[in-house]
Amino acid sequence: MTRGLFAHWREYLVLACIIMFGFMVIAKLASLQIFNHGLYKALAQGQQQKSSLQVGERGTIYMQDKQRRLVPLATTHDISFLYASPQDVEDTKNTSTALAIILEQNQETIFLRLEQKDRLFSQLSRQLTQEQEEMVRVANLPGIHIGKEARRLYPQGTLASHVVGFINQDGMGQYGLEAYYHEILQGKEELLDMTQNPARYLRQAFGSTPERGASLVLTIDSGIQSFAETALDKTVERLNAKEGTIIVADPFTGKILALATTPRYDPNEYTMVSNFSLFINPATQNLYEPGSVLKALTMAAALDRGVITPDTLYKDTGSVRIGGRTISNYNNRVFGEQTMTQVLQFSINTGAVFAQQQLGDSAFMEYLERFGIFEKTGIDLSGEAFSRNTEFKKGYAINFATASFGQGIEMTAMQVVRIYSAFANGGFLVQPHLGEKIIVNGEEQVLEYPVSITAVLSPKASAQITHMLERVLEDGFGKQARIPGYKMAGKTGTSQIAWSALGIQKPGYSDQSIQSFVGYGPTSNPQFVILISLRDPQTKTAEYSAMPLYKEVAQYILDYYAIPPDAD
Repeated sequence: MTRGLFAHWREYLVLACIIMFGFMVIAKLASLQIFNHGLYKALAQGQQQKSSLQVGERGTIYMQDKQRRLVPLATTHDISFLYASPQDVEDTKNTSTALAIILEQNQETIFLRLEQKDRLFSQLSRQLTQEQEEMVRVANLPGIHIGKEARRLYPQGTLASHVVGFINQDGMGQYGLEAYYHEILQGKEELLDMTQNPARYLRQAFGSTPERGASLVLTIDSGIQSFAETALDKTVERLNAKEGTIIVADPFTGKILALATTPRYDPNEYTMVSNFSLFINPATQNLYEPGSVLKALTMAAALDRGVITPDTLYKDTGSVRIGGRTISNYNNRVFGEQTMTQVLQFSINTGAVFAQQQLGDSAFMEYLERFGIFEKTGIDLSGEAFSRNTEFKKGYAINFATASFGQGIEMTAMQVVRIYSAFANGGFLVQPHLGEKIIVNGEEQVLEYPVSITAVLSPKASAQITHMLERVLEDGFGKQARIPGYKMAGKTGTSQIAWSALGIQKPGYSDQSIQSFVGYGPTSNPQFVILISLRDPQTKTAEYSAMPLYKEVAQYILDYYAIPPDAD
């Protein structure tokens, strides 16, 4: 029996080796697929991320300065980074000491990374300077490697961050222009008709889709953008406001010359943002009740329909009863007999209700639709919001009454800019936009955007509402926005923030407010529309918050463009 076992010892040895080899294979597979699954998945994704950026060099996004020179907002560069293969590091202590000196990092942290011998890849520095790269090459440290990757950079930091957006780790555009124009910037086969299908648009313009990404030149003026952000930051800090927005637009073309917001973020460091709501652009993605700035639309509609004139008289008693509810003026003031012009001058709520009643509910709804209240503006930024205003559309008399002075109806700040642009340009809706032209292989193509063929207001009504808004600044609550030598038009707005808008499920309004001012000028030949919006500043009304900021920005633009005076 014993002799029989020994007789087959060779077969048993081979079988034992096969079994041991099988266990080794199973152990290795377990290491790869189970215990180190996360590591290898990350490495695979990292390789995919690199290749996604190599589809074509992503185009640059530019602003323009006063001399129409290009100022880069987003660029793509090859970046050197440093990584280790810990298994190949021969002398962990000396290697970590040398790298600590080169990278100006903590030696112990590097040592611990190099000691992880079960890892195939360990990143040591996301970006090397040219000097650091040369020092690493000279040191020639086993297991230490220099890699290259295309990386999106934002040289202006936080400037216009809500406009530009950013590129995520998968190479996809997120928010703002990076998302809206992603296919064009990346140079993929399917691009965007500048408003509906850019790929077909590019093929028509250049004969084929570019392999490299197109660069995008914006309507944003870098000087106005920078000034607006600085002025906004100072005002928000001084008044302890929660949020602020400035929009500057050309009322005839819809070009956005500046879109400033605060708080902002640095798109270079977007992964450091913990509150994702910071990525939301308040000018186009936040809905709010605009308040008294909407009284101008109510008046303009009534003027256009011919049911009032600027001199139509109305006797204010301080309040009006609508469907069993009482609407009062701000601070319960009583103004007595007033013209429609004075209703705007002194922002009389009951006077706006009177104008709306002369117009009628169905006609009022018609004008709201004409001005695009229930639809997107079509601005070239991702994620534009709009409200169907379903509660307002239920048609109750109280809803129409409160909407006449901007409460109980919601919209975006960009929609308000579009309304006032129509007042300034003679009655036409424009499409707000940020893209001015694209550059592909050295060729430029100007982007064209539609202007409504049918006027939303008659030239007469737009001239009348402009004159009435001039009087707001000359003789009404807008005096602080006056600029000597220039005729300007504008309107304040202070609206309460509904509890529901704050995420609190209860009816009515909180004690927080949004204070705003919208104006344009010089009215003899309007060059700009400016909207100022401040969320819950520590002042009572927009007269003391938004209006001084409007004057500051308007004065800067008048000086910046050397716009000649149009008044004594």
